[in-house]
Amino acid sequence: MKNKTNSLNVGAVAAVRGSVVDIRFDAQLPPIYSLLRAKEGEIIIEVLAQLDAHRVRGIALTPTQGLARGMAVEDTGGPLKAPVGKGILSRMFDVFGNAIDRRAAPTDVQWRSVHHAPPALARRSTRSEVFETGIKVIDVLTPLERGGKAGLFGGAGVGKTVLLTEMIHNMIGRREGVSIFCGIGERCREGEELYRDMKAAGVLPDMVMLFGQMNEPPGSRFRVGHAALTMAEYFRDDERRDVLLLIDNIFRFIQAGSEVSGLMGQMPSRLGYQPTMGTELARLEERIANTDTGAITSIQAVYVPADDFTDPAAVHTFSHLSASIVLSRKRASEGLYPAIDPLQSGSKMATPGIVGERHYGLAREIRRTLAQYAQLRDIIAMLGLEQLSPEDRTVVARARRLERFLTQPFFTTEQFTGLKGKLVSLKDALDGCERILRDEFKDRPESALYMIGTIDEAKGKAA
Repeated sequence: MKNKTNSLNVGAVAAVRGSVVDIRFDAQLPPIYSLLRAKEGEIIIEVLAQLDAHRVRGIALTPTQGLARGMAVEDTGGPLKAPVGKGILSRMFDVFGNAIDRRAAPTDVQWRSVHHAPPALARRSTRSEVFETGIKVIDVLTPLERGGKAGLFGGAGVGKTVLLTEMIHNMIGRREGVSIFCGIGERCREGEELYRDMKAAGVLPDMVMLFGQMNEPPGSRFRVGHAALTMAEYFRDDERRDVLLLIDNIFRFIQAGSEVSGLMGQMPSRLGYQPTMGTELARLEERIANTDTGAITSIQAVYVPADDFTDPAAVHTFSHLSASIVLSRKRASEGLYPAIDPLQSGSKMATPGIVGERHYGLAREIRRTLAQYAQLRDIIAMLGLEQLSPEDRTVVARARRLERFLTQPFFTTEQFTGLKGKLVSLKDALDGCERILRDEFKDRPESALYMIGTIDEAKGKAA
């Protein structure tokens, strides 16, 4: 971590309460966001408030064991910095820019402050482009925007991380871009598994990983997202490359902010969240943008507390997104993977002007069919399929075949399922849906359409 001391501005610890440290400076008060070091650089503190003419209050980004009143604290003369440059590719870092992949620290890097203003409106691109993922249900029903923000919403254990990993695999294989994975409040086993999987898939050379693990202090988890964005902005603005930024999990960023706010003694707002949640989230999200030099496209996993979509964390995150992909526990229990709920998910890209008349018409027809099936499910459960009219039975048959066709075997789950992963182009996905809606496959068993790539594979499977 490179934050060299520019001045010999030294203060003394006045009080320590958990991660919150009050420091007294007699000479010069450090500005907000300054980084301070204590105990020979072992303990790093970020200034978050100036209490009076001589005291600042900061939050420790490292554990505070061994810190005592009266200890000397050195002002580094600058904010937290992140490494940028070609040397960071294929590496794994913590919030301070220290390499955590058991390799030597990269040499070919510059250090930049993690606090940046979002790009000016005049620099932003106004062109709307679709970002293809190779995953049928996303490309057909909730197309993503290049330079936009997509949210993966779901409770625990419905497949958010698996879907993110699959997207990394598909993107790097098809685009000349850079992927940055930012783990906020991740479990250490998830980080280690992801590193191993990416290495095995051969995509590590175009990837950077940053982790603020679950066991780290809230200050560290709160800043890891800003460090990842600083790296993403370097590749977009200096290298003019497209960046795919994956954040897992944005809810943990809000949670870390809530912990910091509580420790700093701020009065909580609704449901115990910090009063500044909207501002803090906007400060991070607004930096993700499409400019004249390149685009940062972001896909963010969003944990929904107790599957409640009216929770303030989910509501505030929704407002920033151009596409929301909602994962459903019910579909996961039925084995329909990816477990995306097509009726709750949506995208502002799904308009005739952007995706074209045919794609828009097909997506509407698919949604209508699935919505009709959802309404008929109660009748089927009570009276049986035989009691439906012939027209309704046709709708049910179409909807069930569509549901199965929109499942897909993933490259990242090959070792668990034994099924070879499939990448499906948008054209093939639309053709398949159109042919199912025309009842071309009404005589084939539903199982022939389950976990296949293109629709033509159904013929071989049925045979």
